[in-house]
Order: sequence, then structure tokens, then C-alpha cells
Amino acid sequence: MALPSFVQHLAVLEQRRLVKPEKRGREWGWVARDPPGPDGRQWDSLLRPVRRHYILNRMVHYQQAHLDASFAALSDATRRGILERLGTADASITELAGKFQMTLTGMKKHVAVLERTGLVTTRKIGRVRTCQLGPRRLEAESAWLAGYRELWDARFDELDKLLDELKRKEQGDERRNRK
Repeated sequence: MALPSFVQHLAVLEQRRLVKPEKRGREWGWVARDPPGPDGRQWDSLLRPVRRHYILNRMVHYQQAHLDASFAALSDATRRGILERLGTADASITELAGKFQMTLTGMKKHVAVLERTGLVTTRKIGRVRTCQLGPRRLEAESAWLAGYRELWDARFDELDKLLDELKRKEQGDERRNRK
């Protein structure tokens, strides 16, 4: 696509509110509107000039936003503790706040993070908000970790082979030096 027609096309897309101009760092570009992801973000594709052509840069971290949100939720020790506690039985936010010695507001924020990722669900019965484990079972996260586990196992196996080979060579050199 020639540059002038591409710019005209961008102008039409801007009028339809499908793209918007945005500055990232020192560079101006156009951000495309995609359907909202699990985290609610919509503007996730950056159109930017590269030499005399324009390319669409789909950022990887937006395509795996659910993984990012899950790992961010699990990165906090308090939230991991909440999940462990809810694994034994349902609990109210007041009970959780007492167990972790924090304010109700702080506990509500932790539960909200877990709730956004689907790891915890809450229901209000009267004046008490009860928390329970959510429907998500972390299959996608486990699969992602399993892929990296296989990769690292293969790398460590190669390292073991290399170390065994180096030991054999070293032992062979010692035998030659003794004679």
C-alpha cells in the first residue's frame, strides 16, 4: 500500500473511531481498537512507521493477558495464602482479614484481584461477603509452565552430557600425565 493511500485509510479509520493517534516514547503512531480483552484493555495494536512503510505490531503481552493477570495475582504471598485457606473451606472477608492480620479494605483489594482472574468468587449473603475458590483451575498456566519445564529439562540434560564428557576427558588426561 502506498504511503498517501495508507494515510488516507488511517484518516477514515480515525473518523470511525477504530484507530487513535498515540505517542509512545519519542515516536508517534496509531493504536488500533481491538475487542476488549480479559483485563478490559481495548487499544492494543500499535501501527507505527518503519522506514517508508507502516506495519501493524501486535504486542505479545496483550495476547496472553490472562496469563499475566494470573501470575500477577499469584505473585503476592497474601493472595497465595488466601487461595490455600479457601482450598480447605469457604470464608468471609472478615475471617480472611483476621487470619492475615490486615484491614477489611486491604483484604477486599486482594480478593478483588483474585476475583478478576477467576481464581475466587464471592457472594453476598445478608451483610457478609463469602469467598470461595473460583471455577478456574489454572490449566493454561500449568500448560505454559510445563512447556518451560520441558525446555529446561532438555537443557539440563544437555549440560549433564557435556559435564560427563568433560569429566571423561579430564580423567583421560590425568592417566596420560601419570605415565
